[in-house]
Amino acid sequence: MRPHLGVVIPAFNEEVRLDKTLSRVREYLDAQDYTWCALVVSDGSTDGTMSIAKRFSESDSRFSAHEYFPNRGKGCAVRTGMMLLEADWLLLSDADLAAPIEEVEKLFDAKSPIAIGSRPLKESNLEVRQPKLREMGGRAFNWIVQRLATKGIKDTQCGFKLFEHDIAKDVFSRCEIDGYGYDFEALMIANKLGYAIAEIPIRWAHQEGSKVRVLRDGSRTVYDLIKLRLTIGRRLKKPGYSEATSNDSSRTMTS
Repeated sequence: MRPHLGVVIPAFNEEVRLDKTLSRVREYLDAQDYTWCALVVSDGSTDGTMSIAKRFSESDSRFSAHEYFPNRGKGCAVRTGMMLLEADWLLLSDADLAAPIEEVEKLFDAKSPIAIGSRPLKESNLEVRQPKLREMGGRAFNWIVQRLATKGIKDTQCGFKLFEHDIAKDVFSRCEIDGYGYDFEALMIANKLGYAIAEIPIRWAHQEGSKVRVLRDGSRTVYDLIKLRLTIGRRLKKPGYSEATSNDSSRTMTS
């Protein structure tokens, strides 16, 4: 039987904070009345990220770890994790826990097949805001995304999203973007396929050490957005998730 919740944690050179993050995930989820599992996907890390993830997986079977080389981008790590992990609900959570793991209950409460954390909503609690330049850049980018891809969604880029199992597999099996554009890609595909998306206010705190570089990654992500607009029709025609595909993929996991 699948666990109720599976947590996908993409990681690139996260040895400084991964131990604390995984300990907190276990501490919180152990106190809940549902079963759970967690998968760390190392995106070509060159530090001790994988060693930490393996230490957790070796001592607790609910944790697993997967790595690949070279570094390909967060989108590749997220897509890999979403296709590998098996649980009734799949939660994307950043390795820095900028959105605390306990905020998942708000996403569950939405009772939507897709529920995403959102920072700009007036009910959201931003305990620590991003640096001014980064926040302004994020707002400008979200403005572009709303007009070209996901009208009505105020925050596509928050790394805290919950998907029902079959929907996660259907959506991410069609995704192709390796970089930070994976967020709007997944939501745009989900929207085009007719899946409901609930945008939920959450508690969030900026964490130092972000791998995002506003100018470099921003320009690449805008390019990915334009490319997605031109190719979305082809992606929707791709075969979606199948149980056979899921079973084959799960055997590639390493612990």
